[in-house]
Amino acid sequence: MMIDRILKSIEKLPAFPATIQKVTDLLHNEDYAVADLVNVIRYDQAIAANILKISNSAYFGVRQKIKTIQDAVVYLGQQQLIRAVQMAGVTRFYRKGCKGYQAQSSDLWEHSVAVALMSQILSRLIRKREDPALYTAALLHDIGKVIMGEYVYDSFEQIISRVRQGQCSFLEAEEEILGINHAQVGGKVAAHWNFPAEIRDAIAYHHRPDLLTEADKTNAWFVYLSDQACLMYGIDGGVDGLAYKGLEEGMRFFDLRAADLEKCFITLHDELETARDVIYT
Repeated sequence: MMIDRILKSIEKLPAFPATIQKVTDLLHNEDYAVADLVNVIRYDQAIAANILKISNSAYFGVRQKIKTIQDAVVYLGQQQLIRAVQMAGVTRFYRKGCKGYQAQSSDLWEHSVAVALMSQILSRLIRKREDPALYTAALLHDIGKVIMGEYVYDSFEQIISRVRQGQCSFLEAEEEILGINHAQVGGKVAAHWNFPAEIRDAIAYHHRPDLLTEADKTNAWFVYLSDQACLMYGIDGGVDGLAYKGLEEGMRFFDLRAADLEKCFITLHDELETARDVIYT
């Protein structure tokens, strides 16, 4: 069966970098030691190299060139370091693009970064704080597309025909034709990587947070609204971008007005402009 082949493909995906989780765990302790962070990061050469590139991008706005991992740890601070480490570790999964969604690697990565940034903009507005777990879920919300790309490519005509004729979303057509959709596959990937439920569910239900039965479904709604906002803004992750519902449900969930979202778009525009170096690193 097609669904069995898709799920089997998850096992071929590289392991999620343990460095990211170790750094995140260390940073949750306000009394973290710089030396401990440096020791964790420096043993993952790929992430260490990427962190130095990303740390020197316009996005982080450091005033002097960061030359060592210790400099990065000292200058970036807790929240920015988490972002830098996650961005450095996640880029590897988006390098090949997703041909089934007609998305280049840079398109998918830009959309993922934009959704992650928007999730924090909304979290600051609504919760008055940023949320590293939400940022991780938003950055990885479309990871299922990395697995689904080849299968969507093979069935693209059927899927797009179903969208046009049946007036259903791309996600619904995916599930109807292939037996599973990219959000569900993303949730399976998150489970494969042993992510906590709050991240796993936010990825798996980022198109349908209303289906979550758990008491706290807020992160899934944050990712949903951030994703839909970026699609509306024109930052999409592939050909499926125009075949989704819209913003109304998410805005109602958080009791947001159009003026609130407009302010968020202005902030997103500014943050995304400075994040371009990160996207193309």
